[in-house]
Amino acid sequence: MSDSVVIIPTFNEKENVEKMIRKVMSFEKDFHVLIVDDSSPDGTALIVQTLQAEFNDRIHLEVRQGKLGLGTAYIHGFKWAIKNKYDYIFEMDCDFSHNPEDLIRLYDACANDGADFSIGSRYCKGGHVKDWPLKRVLMSYFASVYVRMILFIGINDTTAGFKCYKRKVLEEINLDGNTFKGYAFQICMKYAALKHGFKAKEVPITFIDRELGNSKMSSSIFKEAFFGVWKMRGMKL
Repeated sequence: MSDSVVIIPTFNEKENVEKMIRKVMSFEKDFHVLIVDDSSPDGTALIVQTLQAEFNDRIHLEVRQGKLGLGTAYIHGFKWAIKNKYDYIFEMDCDFSHNPEDLIRLYDACANDGADFSIGSRYCKGGHVKDWPLKRVLMSYFASVYVRMILFIGINDTTAGFKCYKRKVLEEINLDGNTFKGYAFQICMKYAALKHGFKAKEVPITFIDRELGNSKMSSSIFKEAFFGVWKMRGMKL
């Protein structure tokens, strides 16, 4: 059995899901993949089921009833991964904005370089953003500055969603206490891990805007993060 599982939440990702899974399956390192699908009406889950027959026990699928949000998808995946005793548990988008080649570097940061959790970072030295308009880059960058000021955490890319955790980190965090759905969920996970004394390492990546499918971003997700960081300071995490 592999020591690593990559959790990928999906909703209407038929254009990307097969290519993403095949890419992860192609690596010399034996990664497993867990797709958490929110009953995509475009047939995403059916594509995954077809691939399960090809790749045997390396691909796993959890289908939830309805569009329940990114944060709850990851919590569902974390609990599944803990139950199945994976040592390294990853978060990654399905749309190739996260380059799956960087999974190896995130793994090495935790397995070999002493980190308890690693972050694919756009804003540490060597990190980049590609194909975003300047306005969106500035909004994202200064959002991380804002978070650092409020929560006093020494992470450059506080909203990053490409990460690797050692299992012990997720076992220690109060996962049910993180009820956020979007960027705020990602911020809260980092904040909780640091509050428990775990060591983070940022790994520089190039973030690329999606080419296929539709973005799930909305103004409500930005608002949740803006106000949520104040709420986090008093939460039991």
